[in-house]
Amino acid sequence: MSRVKRGTIHTKKRKKILRLAKGYRGGRSHLHTQAQEAVKKSLSDSYTGRKRKKRDFRRLWITRISAATKKEGISYSRFVSGLKKANVGLNRKTLAEMAVREPEEFFRLVEVAKNSIKE
Repeated sequence: MSRVKRGTIHTKKRKKILRLAKGYRGGRSHLHTQAQEAVKKSLSDSYTGRKRKKRDFRRLWITRISAATKKEGISYSRFVSGLKKANVGLNRKTLAEMAVREPEEFFRLVEVAKNSIKE
């Protein structure tokens, strides 16, 4: 049986890892084993970060809506409940944008929510 040397595959695998580790500090961008660990961790963190970003934005939107509704004398939870009863189908992202950019329109929505809670 002939001898198989895996030179090209071996170097391709290593080069791929080192390419992904480009820009890391010290041995993490030059030494294969350290680079492999760093790349594995960074890929894992980037996956987690993509999930976390959604969470963080939703939290920001709720905070903005809450601040705007408190000015009008109603709590966030009562506001959202009122909108649901009034069948207003706006999401939190849109509501937060309205609270910041169009306060008059947002005030009308608060009034709609208040009226639907009273009924």
